[in-house]
Amino acid sequence: MTPEPKSWSDAAGAEHVGALVQSYKNNDVIECGACEFKHLVPIPTDEELAEAYESEYYAEEKPHYFDRHREDLDWWNLAYGDRYDALEEHLGPDRRTLLDIGSGPGFFLLHGKERGWQVRGIEPSGQAAAHSRGLGLEVENAFYSSDTATGLGRYDAINMSEVLEHIPDPAAFLSLIHDHLEDEGLLCVVVPNDFNPFQVVLRDSMDFEPWWVGPHHVNYFDFESLTGLFERSGFEVVHTEATFPIDMFLLMGDNYIGNDDVGRIAHGRRKTFESNLAAGGRNDLKRDLYRRLSEMGLGREIVLVGRKR
Repeated sequence: MTPEPKSWSDAAGAEHVGALVQSYKNNDVIECGACEFKHLVPIPTDEELAEAYESEYYAEEKPHYFDRHREDLDWWNLAYGDRYDALEEHLGPDRRTLLDIGSGPGFFLLHGKERGWQVRGIEPSGQAAAHSRGLGLEVENAFYSSDTATGLGRYDAINMSEVLEHIPDPAAFLSLIHDHLEDEGLLCVVVPNDFNPFQVVLRDSMDFEPWWVGPHHVNYFDFESLTGLFERSGFEVVHTEATFPIDMFLLMGDNYIGNDDVGRIAHGRRKTFESNLAAGGRNDLKRDLYRRLSEMGLGREIVLVGRKR
């Protein structure tokens, strides 16, 4: 039976209509015909999100994030290197300015700075911004918005990792970024690949609850819908990649949902796999694998790089 369409009108009067694809813990997700991607209804207000991310996000949602990021920093730097490699592949050698939106604790910026890039960040969490400044980085403690974008200047590249899924109006956000990128500049976006085929099997055939649905994640993208959003926002997608499909550990019986010890073991295996390929001089093999996974809609995250048209 086809689900009944669900509709909701936002504060601006725009109507969001689509089939209900998931209802979990008082969170309803629709396949929105107007937006052309899945998102929560109702969409949280800017004020509700500001309250969450300015103060409570790292303390309540990710209490171990900073410590574990430091613990995993060698592995993170491999991932950061992949991202800078992708940017440098599509930029001229004299174009090395970057803004990181939602720059978190600053390690991505630090990697770029050590690589020779001129970097700057903007981060709503006071805790994360202070940590970044302690690393000697220039980071504004604010949300990226029409009020703050002009003062930040223009950049050859803008990075945004694990941010767009939280934004109430992603199309307007990408349009704002487009306006403040240099001509033919690059936008790199990383978002969760939710409702991916592995997750759907876990939910529909193995009695897993849809743990990825929650109030902090407003939008739910796949490779096709994020590519479409890029194109409608004035970007040509020049690079597509996935990240390690860690959901497959769940399919193999290692249930890390709600079990931090099992989760750290699964994450450690991922790190070992990727680190050994890099140590063996075959990081190219890993990246080719992840590009091929993206063609299948698999991978825990989506990595897209778009060039400003």
